[in-house]
Amino acid sequence: MGFKAVIITVSDKGSRGEREDGSGPEIAGLLQAMGMEIIARRIIPDEKEMIRPALIEWSETDKADLIVTTGGTGVSPRDVTPDATREVIEREIPGMAEAMRRQSMLVTPHAMISRALVGIRGRTLIINLPGSPKGARENLNVLLPALAHAIEKIKGDQSECASRGAAGHAEVK
Repeated sequence: MGFKAVIITVSDKGSRGEREDGSGPEIAGLLQAMGMEIIARRIIPDEKEMIRPALIEWSETDKADLIVTTGGTGVSPRDVTPDATREVIEREIPGMAEAMRRQSMLVTPHAMISRALVGIRGRTLIINLPGSPKGARENLNVLLPALAHAIEKIKGDQSECASRGAAGHAEVK
């Protein structure tokens, strides 16, 4: 696949070394299994002033094809990841966030309070995932079948979407 990904864990306790990051490694494993190169992993506090620059840094110069954040997607006062993401993305992809919430609702009614966003800045896809390893895995798994296709389109792929099969690969006729 050849795509490059950055994983940003948003956690006050994690950034202070008071909690081990379980979701970052979980996400890295899933992305590496589909052939992505993890070019950076960071842990930063739940601060918009820290999240925004991190998203901009990795998307501005096309360093990363994909940025995945984990943590800060709920409704507590410190959960500001979607707010920071909204301030930097140029286009939102609501269907991807809706798909994550829909699938998560089958597991827990608490999924309805997720504020996770998915969007595009420049030529980089940005995905907000929950902070728990289980939630991050479940949500990312929902997106995996469409992830490569989405990144290819963001990068400028001109092939027709209708010519692709259910798995996202060109159909042989």
